[in-house]
Amino acid sequence: MRKEETIELKQAPASFSPAVTPVSATTVYTDSEGLHAGETTIPSQGEDLPAYLARPASFSGKLPIVLVVQEIFGVHEHIRDICRRLAKEGYLAIAPELYFRQGDPTQYSDIGELLDKLVSKVPDQQVLADLDHSAHWASLHGGDASKLAITGFCWGGRIAWLYAAHSPQLKAGVAWYGKLVGNKTLSNPTHPIDEAIDLTAPVLGLYGGQDSGIPLDTVESMRQAIRAANADAEIVVYPQAGHAFNADYRPSYDAEAAADGWQRMLAWFAKNGVK
Repeated sequence: MRKEETIELKQAPASFSPAVTPVSATTVYTDSEGLHAGETTIPSQGEDLPAYLARPASFSGKLPIVLVVQEIFGVHEHIRDICRRLAKEGYLAIAPELYFRQGDPTQYSDIGELLDKLVSKVPDQQVLADLDHSAHWASLHGGDASKLAITGFCWGGRIAWLYAAHSPQLKAGVAWYGKLVGNKTLSNPTHPIDEAIDLTAPVLGLYGGQDSGIPLDTVESMRQAIRAANADAEIVVYPQAGHAFNADYRPSYDAEAAADGWQRMLAWFAKNGVK
């Protein structure tokens, strides 16, 4: 095992979005023992893109890369913890702050206001380009560009589908409860159901049967679009789970569905050549 070149990382206190506090007693915290983890910046589209990085401190060769795409709440402690969990599995996990040009999600304590005043202003094309730059940066800092994966949660679940139709370098994607259909706007000109025909990487979608924000008829429509496109994709629905069932810091957490989804994600990455 060797120690990779040092990247200057800043450490930030564990904090969750004000829009979802107080956090639940079920919140999982993964330590940084054996990891190189913290905040960094990535050159992207002429600016310094803030990001959270976690990877093993020592490793041989290059590490498989996982782009971790935030929920609507930004790269708060839950997303950072997801990165550390993936690093413990031997991945280089990087979570870029994909709203940073439009604003700071920690300034909002109301979910509706956060969606209306910030999230809706973030263009998909900007996000996809930032993810491209994040993947490239990771490949220059210990990551293997030929073993690139993406996973995203809620807002990021939708982005994971879109990125699988955007990036020819991607090996696999896992989308956790990301919306599949929606109104088309200048910022969001297409949605996953429109992109099914253009998927270039296999995608696993993980959804809750009790998710009031993602009706099961839209999940079935996506399944039909996948079949019609002969795309390499699979959707798993947990009948008793609601939205954000992996969010252990929220009342929506479903431990059984979350654990099963996590293992399915790791298996999906392995099956498709990421690790």
